[in-house]
Amino acid sequence: MPIPSADRAIVAPEKLRTYLLNPSHKRGGAKAKRLLSLGYRTNAPEILEADLRAQHLSLDPARISQNAYGVVYEIDSSIKTPSGKIARFASIWQIDTGSDVPRFITMYPR
Repeated sequence: MPIPSADRAIVAPEKLRTYLLNPSHKRGGAKAKRLLSLGYRTNAPEILEADLRAQHLSLDPARISQNAYGVVYEIDSSIKTPSGKIARFASIWQIDTGSDVPRFITMYPR
């Protein structure tokens, strides 16, 4: 069963632009280099967001866990990228305690 309320999931554009698509970011730089090599662009984070929504959020989570902030969902699947290549990624989503809306946390290559 997909993540509850996946249709209302929040993906912060600045998380995509300044972290996942920023090759200069201290922690996200390696992820950014991989994503950029697959055709994603820093100036067009909406393409990555659309791919995550269409190609990941409709899937069942591979793992569900609880942390101090809420329930964490990990989706592990391939994504068809703008370059036409297929790449496997895990995306992490969380429904914070007291909320019923999932929010995007991060993604990483598998």
